[in-house]
Order: sequence, then C-alpha cells, then structure tokens
Amino acid sequence: MAGRSKELVPIAEESTLAKVTAKEVSKLVALVTPWLVGVIGFGLATALHFILYNPDTIGGWSSFTTICVLILTGVTYGQSHARGTWGRVHTTASTFLAGMWTVAVIISGPGHPILWRLGVVGGITLALTWNIRSVIRMKGWDQPGAISDPLAFLFGKGAENAGMREVEARTTKATEHKVEGDVQLDAGRQVAEDLQKKVAYVESGIGLPPGSITASIDPDHADRAKVVISDPRVMKQPIPWREPSRPGLSIADPLRIGLWQDLDEIEYVIVGHHLQVMGQSGAGKSIGGAWNILAEVVTRYDVAVFAGDITKGDQTLGPLRESLHRFETTKAGVKAMIRELQEQVKPRTDYLAGKGLQKWKPGCGLTYWLVWFEEFPDIFDCLSDKEQEQFLSMLKAIRSAGGTIVMSLQRSDYTQMPTLARGQLANMCFGVQSPGDASFGLSEAQQDAGARPELWSNKQPGMAYLDAPGIADGRISMPLRTYAWGLDAQGVFDDERASAAMRAHAAQWPAAAKQVDPTTAALSRLAGDAQAVTAPPAELEEEDVDEEVRDVAGEYLETEDPDPEVQAGIDDEIADLPEGDPPMGFAGPEKAMTAEERGAALMKRLHELYDGGARDVGTGDFRVLWETTDISRAWFQKQMKKLSEAGVIGPYDDEKQRYEMPRRPELP
Repeated sequence: MAGRSKELVPIAEESTLAKVTAKEVSKLVALVTPWLVGVIGFGLATALHFILYNPDTIGGWSSFTTICVLILTGVTYGQSHARGTWGRVHTTASTFLAGMWTVAVIISGPGHPILWRLGVVGGITLALTWNIRSVIRMKGWDQPGAISDPLAFLFGKGAENAGMREVEARTTKATEHKVEGDVQLDAGRQVAEDLQKKVAYVESGIGLPPGSITASIDPDHADRAKVVISDPRVMKQPIPWREPSRPGLSIADPLRIGLWQDLDEIEYVIVGHHLQVMGQSGAGKSIGGAWNILAEVVTRYDVAVFAGDITKGDQTLGPLRESLHRFETTKAGVKAMIRELQEQVKPRTDYLAGKGLQKWKPGCGLTYWLVWFEEFPDIFDCLSDKEQEQFLSMLKAIRSAGGTIVMSLQRSDYTQMPTLARGQLANMCFGVQSPGDASFGLSEAQQDAGARPELWSNKQPGMAYLDAPGIADGRISMPLRTYAWGLDAQGVFDDERASAAMRAHAAQWPAAAKQVDPTTAALSRLAGDAQAVTAPPAELEEEDVDEEVRDVAGEYLETEDPDPEVQAGIDDEIADLPEGDPPMGFAGPEKAMTAEERGAALMKRLHELYDGGARDVGTGDFRVLWETTDISRAWFQKQMKKLSEAGVIGPYDDEKQRYEMPRRPELP
C-alpha cells in the first residue's frame, strides 16, 4: 500500500537538486534580509532629513512623521501572524524603534554623534534578533513539528480565504501518507467546531480534493483544534484482504477491518457495545462491513457468532456458515434464537456477579456472544409486540452479560429502527444517497465534524465512517475503506471469487473446533448439525397481541370494586363519577380485535382525516386508536409502511416525519 500515494499535498519530499538549491537560497535570503533592511532604513532616514529639514517647519514635520510611525506600529501589531506573544511583541517593537530613530535623524541629521552610533549598535542588535528568530524557524523546513513549515503556510492561507483569520497551523507529525498538525484558533472568538464547519472551504482555499482535511477537538485546549491532512484519492481503488490480524487471540483484542484514509490500519475493539451498520444498497455494508468484521471475529478463541438473515438467506452470510455457531434464515428460527439468547442473559450476569465481575472479560469462563442481524428491520418486524419488548430488554442487558448485537440495515429512520435501540448503538455508516439519509447513520459528533457519506453513494463500495468506543475523536470523521475479497491480480472484483475466498476462510476457522461454555454449546446449531430449530411457544406466535390489554375487562371484574356506590352491568352506560380523583384509569377493550377489525379501524381513521382536509398524516393523528382499541403503535407503524408500499397512501416524508395522502385511501 505504500506506493499508492506519494503526492500527499502539503508536504512533498524534496528530492531534486533544484528544490534543494531553492531551499538553501531561501534560508540565506531570510538571514540577509534584516541587514539589508537596516542599510536601506539608514539611507531612507538620511534622505528624509535632507528633504524635510527646515528650521521653520521641522517641528510640524517631526510631529507628522511620529504619527506615521505610530500608525505603522499599530498596523504591524494588528497584521502580525507571529505565533505567541513574543513573536508579536518582537515584530511590533522592531517597527516602533526603527521608526522613532528615523524621526530623530530627520530632526538632528545622520551625523549626530549619538544618533549614528545608536543606529549602528541598535541596528546590529535588531538584525541579530531577527537572525536568531529565523534560525529557530528554519528547523521547520527540515524537521516536522517546528513553528514554521509548509502546513502552517498552506493552512493559514486556506483558513483566511475561508473567512477564518488569525488561524495558524503547526505540523506535529508528517509521514508518507499524511500530515498531522495543531491549529491555533483566534482565542475567545473561535472554537474547534467553527473550523469543522469550515473544513470544506479551507480545502477549497488551499486547493485540496474534498475530504482531505479531518478536524477534531483538542481535549486540552478550547482555542485549538487537531487536523489531519491526507489524500482521499488513495481510497478510490479496492484494498485487498490479506490475512487475519491476530488469529488465536481474544475477541477483546482489536479487529483489523480495513484502512483509514491516511493508510493507518483500523484497530477496532468490538467488545462492550452494540453496533449499527448502515448504508444504501451496493455501498458495501454487508460484504465490506459484515465480512471483514466477522472474518476477524471467527479467528478469535473466546467468541461465538449467532447470526440471522430472513431477507437474503444464505446470500450474504452463507459463505461464513461453517464458522458460525448458529445461522438462522427463517422467521421461526430467528425468533427461537432470540428467545433462547434472552433467556440466558440473567444466568450469565449472575455467573459474572458470582465472580465479582461487573462485565465480561477474557478468561472469565464465558464465551463472548456476537449476535449479527442482517436486514434488521425485517427481523424486528417479524416479532410480536411482546417479542419486540423482550428483544429491547435483551439489548440493554446483554452487554453486561458478555455480548454484542450488530444490526445491519439500509436506512435507520424511526420506522426501521426503534428509537430505544438507536440510542444504544455505535455507528458505522457506509455510502448513502443524501445528507438526510446520512443523519440516520452518523452520530451527532460525526455530523458536527463534517462526515459526508453521501459523497460516495454506492460508487465506492466499502467506504465508511466509524464512531465507536475506542475510536479516537480525530478518526470518527475520517473516511475508511474496508478490505475487498475476491480481487484478481489486476484488482478487479468478482462475486464468485469473493464467495469462494470467504468459504475457504470459514473452513479454516470452523465453529465446531472451538471450545465454548456449556450454555453456548447448547444454543449452537453448527453447520451440518441435524438438530431442528425449536419452535417458539404458541402464545408467542400470535401476531400483534398486547398482553397488557388481554382480558383486562375480566381482570377489572375480579378485583375489589373501587366504589361500591357505582353499580352497573358490563354493558350498561357508565355514569359520571362523583367529583374527585377517579378510582382508576380507563381499561382497554374487553375483547381482542381480529386482524380484519384492526384494519377496518385504521382505514376508517384514514378516511376521517382525509375527509376532514388532511393531506398528510403522522403518528399523533392516530392516538385515538391505541387509546380506545387494542391497536398498538408497533402494529400501526407496520401497517402504514405496508399501505405506503402498496400505494394506498403516499410515501413517507423524512423532513416532516409524515406520510403523504394526496388522494382518499382505498384498498385495492
């Protein structure tokens, strides 16, 4: 990979004789300039004396030249780009002292015995101070990290062109593929977030390709930022998979899943948090994200992978089957797997508590669980309301029990991903269609730092952003590229070759060869195992039945009457209660509705809204349904999505978060 980008813009390697000569000449000019300025200044002061001196007018001219000196001094102070107080004071003092000596020469002449001696001694001293300053600064031309360097010149110019004055950059590290630096902002007027918002304009001001600069907050200084400049063009070509990074080690050790834009390897520890993998179709979230993460995971000795994909079946994860401890492709299989995993969460946490542990760690005696769901919305939709609640409960608890859940999907809006779940997830975002889509796949920190996955769409598969625990702040908005499987010698990708390579890799790391704890072994369904999937209990198969409202009227009749004075049959109209707090809240319907009755109630409400003038509808418009019937929000969201896909109602508007309703809804 080292040969890919040698033209990393701000610092190029000085290799030709012409460039070396030019650099040495520039050093010599910097040293000679103060002496030339001193000679020219002496001559200018002498000339002004002979031009302006007149006994009758010298008082006025001396006052005027003094005012000019003060103006020049003020301009010098205001325009000085020197770093730190010493540099600005030195520049300003040099202007003031030289100017006041010139005023004295205009009045008394260059031959005055004190003035000409003062001019020689003071001029030599001033020139030497500038030489000392220049010698220190010259270290930046040979050693990255000094005060004056190409990054300082380029970045300062670009920031000024972008409307951010008083911004200076200093190189802290330079390699063949990147330049790292600190940026000093205008204290009291600018913070790192201001620079992050202006990065695209700074790139334009310098003339860099879009995405070259990554800016992050300096955790130690509010008036500084950290920047990395790299060449995004090096990521345009697929990067071939090499081999597992740490075979035989623990899942707690970092996974190498690709390269950052500066060509450093990605070191990602997946233990201790859940992950959302999002990207549009063809952006590489499956073969780039799933394959690279799982290809590393299955080589670790203390982890078992449980996976489910009821949408594409074997297409994505099938080549990995031999290395997976369980892979379900049916609704019944996925439901059973989720239920069985959830049932073992508390026993696992109890086991860890018995060892005095608050969370899983290598060597604790439990096999770590990585649960991977491809096309997660379809899996979540197939669960009943109660199963969804159990899944969300497991999501909150399994992390402490030694487990990570990964949810892969194309668009993580609220119709596809529960809000409670999204708040528990780290973010890996591949290419998306628009900035609106990007907002669902990126964390707020990534958005604030200027991450733009919409620049790739699905034209550069495998490109992504990653924000997860353990990822440095300076990396969360830096593009990465996952490894590509199945490349030929010319770097051309082929699906069949990629699948064959993954199957061969899985065969090298079969799940059957791992030693796992007894519970993990009991839940496993290894490749070739004839063990049938356990069917879920019948009550869990009932679609959209809310246990909280089942037979709630009967429960009400069996409890103590809250007000004996109120006597009525179950079908009688309920009279108003006496003044004061009601004895209890409203109960739900006595009888659960059928699917046809729920559908009729939903269509009736849609007609009411349309006939009342509504041309778009949101969740709040249907509150009456779950307040007066046993229709749940989850059921409602599923049906609205289906009605939209069938054309009964219009598409969903992300900005308004409402469904369009251009015509009266009618079932076909």
